[in-house]
Amino acid sequence: MNILIDADGCPVVDLTLQIAKQFSVPVIILCDTAHQIEREGAQTLVFDKGADSVDFALVNRVKPGDVVVTQDYGLASMCLAKRARVLNQNGLEYTADNMEALMLRRYENKKLLRAGKHPKGSPKRTKEQDEAFVATLTDILASI
Repeated sequence: MNILIDADGCPVVDLTLQIAKQFSVPVIILCDTAHQIEREGAQTLVFDKGADSVDFALVNRVKPGDVVVTQDYGLASMCLAKRARVLNQNGLEYTADNMEALMLRRYENKKLLRAGKHPKGSPKRTKEQDEAFVATLTDILASI
């Protein structure tokens, strides 16, 4: 089993590495040339910038039982289809049960963007979000 991180814009790379180390699980960081992220204790794979280049590289590497960290619903859906465990940076584990509603929300947000309505940016990351992420990843790794 590996943990694969869709690292472009991912705020929990270091937290993931800390938890993975406790469980002796290898970590693979995938990013593009604009976001090269090197960390001790992890393998980093860098791909050309381009629409979804990192996403497709990750999907091609993920295996059943792997854990994926991403905030991309489309990528999460593809990884679920390959029988991986998938969670976002806030500790939400993506499942077949919640994926449809999340994809619908993404679709609705894209419609708003096309209509010229720009949503507010994300608020500053909180300690509670980090704690929720740590709890979910720890639970996943402890159950394996």
